[in-house]
Amino acid sequence: MRKRLLYGLIIILGIALATIILLDRWIAWDTAPSIYENIEELPARDVGMVLGTSKYYTTGAINLYYSSRIQGAADAYHSGKVKYLLLSGDNGDHSYNEPITMRKDLIKAGVPASKIVLDFAGFRTLDSIVRTRKVFDTDNFTIITQRFHCERALFIAKHKGIDAQCLAVPTPKAMFKVRIREVFARLGALADLYILNREPKFLGEQESIPAPIKMPEGIKGYPAVSPDELTVYKI
Repeated sequence: MRKRLLYGLIIILGIALATIILLDRWIAWDTAPSIYENIEELPARDVGMVLGTSKYYTTGAINLYYSSRIQGAADAYHSGKVKYLLLSGDNGDHSYNEPITMRKDLIKAGVPASKIVLDFAGFRTLDSIVRTRKVFDTDNFTIITQRFHCERALFIAKHKGIDAQCLAVPTPKAMFKVRIREVFARLGALADLYILNREPKFLGEQESIPAPIKMPEGIKGYPAVSPDELTVYKI
């Protein structure tokens, strides 16, 4: 009896593992035609949407995922593959703000401030993708992130009927833990799309890029900026 239960458990676990692997590979295969690793082959589009991440690891070292995305975004702009950069990330508190951090580093990389738009409500990949269309009125854009993230982002975009492509920037070699987390992130994305039908936590008034939008003062959660920065933000 115990052996039967053990064998049954092993079979169930095997089926579950195989299903997870197949779903992971399905997302990769389904999105492969829209991913470009060579920037010269990337079709030009008006907007490049950069998916945010923290600049530093908890150890204080530079996050290589972040630096690769910044470099990829700068290269896409300078090569004429995108005209504007929409920086979408988490605005958790005043001491952690992904879009503003990305903006500062892209300006250092030679991207004009007038060509940068910030999305402070990109809390999840789904939020960033859907808000790019619904809030920023952009249905034909280039996502900029690592390849494994490209796959999930494009899968979400395709399910939502959004025409997107992705520039896959270099991925750090030591990514085993990140790749394992990505498997579960993909399962979560599938649940969001096919079971929960989730939408972004925050939406807002639709506004076309590059229309300059002044950021309202005194709103909790929005960071203070200097007057010359106000016209490049859309919340």
